[in-house]
Amino acid sequence: MEPRDNRQNWFRGQGLWADTPDADWQNWVWQYKNRLVTEEQFAARMRLTDAERAGFAQAGGRLSVAVTPYFFNLINRDDPECPIRRQVIPVGAESVASPGESADPVGEEGTMPVEGLVHRYPDRVLFLVTNQCAAYCRYCTRGRLVSNAREYNFQPRHEAALDYIAAHSEVRDVLLSGGDPLLLTDAKLDYLLGRLRAIPHVEFVRIGSRIPDFMPQRVTPALCEVLRRHGPVWMSIHVNHPRECTEELFQATERLSLAGVPLGNQSVLLRGVNDDAETLKSLGHRLLMMRVRPYYLYACDQITGSAHLRVPVKRGIELIRSLRGFTTGYAVPQFVIDAPGGGGKVPVNPEYVETLDGAEGVVLRNYKGELSVYRE
Repeated sequence: MEPRDNRQNWFRGQGLWADTPDADWQNWVWQYKNRLVTEEQFAARMRLTDAERAGFAQAGGRLSVAVTPYFFNLINRDDPECPIRRQVIPVGAESVASPGESADPVGEEGTMPVEGLVHRYPDRVLFLVTNQCAAYCRYCTRGRLVSNAREYNFQPRHEAALDYIAAHSEVRDVLLSGGDPLLLTDAKLDYLLGRLRAIPHVEFVRIGSRIPDFMPQRVTPALCEVLRRHGPVWMSIHVNHPRECTEELFQATERLSLAGVPLGNQSVLLRGVNDDAETLKSLGHRLLMMRVRPYYLYACDQITGSAHLRVPVKRGIELIRSLRGFTTGYAVPQFVIDAPGGGGKVPVNPEYVETLDGAEGVVLRNYKGELSVYRE
């Protein structure tokens, strides 16, 4: 059972790397260079299941495996169903293609005027600035692009993308993603953010990153100074389970917040990871303690080989209903489906309106199931 949402219970420390000098452990470059990337490295530290060994056997042709020492410490090595383990260790089921799945489930390829720049919505663009991540989520919607496991050879075109943004005055919002933007050097981020801020019609700049979760050591004072200088730069982090809310992550989000970076969280609803009400409630509470607003809860995209991780949409609606009214509203994310084929994000909510056009007014059903009338 998960501990109460008290920071005294949060994980901290170096675990299996207790003998590593603190100067190395706190260095994000050391964390990146010492990632576990081979089956042999994992097997030396945990007992792999047959399904996991099958996953390693075929991962090289689908999506590479990589986990930082910091994040590996969060895995319960004695539990094959550990929610952290399920997110980053491959299994054989990834090789099974199910109906409706594809390598580009949300239709990004068809809306790229420049390689690495997605212009789907009228006033905003998605700027894919790198093809690398600190670790690889097994449900990654961009598995075709990141890690080069499939020899896709995606190469972001920064200057062409910046020129496109500058030439399109309707673009007021730019989201930097990838791969993970925070794997770029401080100097490169400083340059890209500076170029964007120099474009008069760009009003809103965001970064989507799982680096604070996978490698909080990357959130250095120098990085925070870059973000502060070009602020406000908004950031969406990616945390799926309360066990990921560690003392190290708390410190990283604290530094970001004090640098003026508004923080939100985007989770993915995953089977065996966060598909129960208590887990989602605990996650929301811990995020708020870290000054992070739960923003989106995504239905898992229909990426090829993800069926074993996807949760029925009906269950997602039930989970939101179990949160709304039973905890603070700030802790309740918006459940969304990124519509297949490029339809964009569609909110999916429980029904609280019983009658909208009745003569007696709007009939509402609250979180307890009680009816009331709002007279127009």
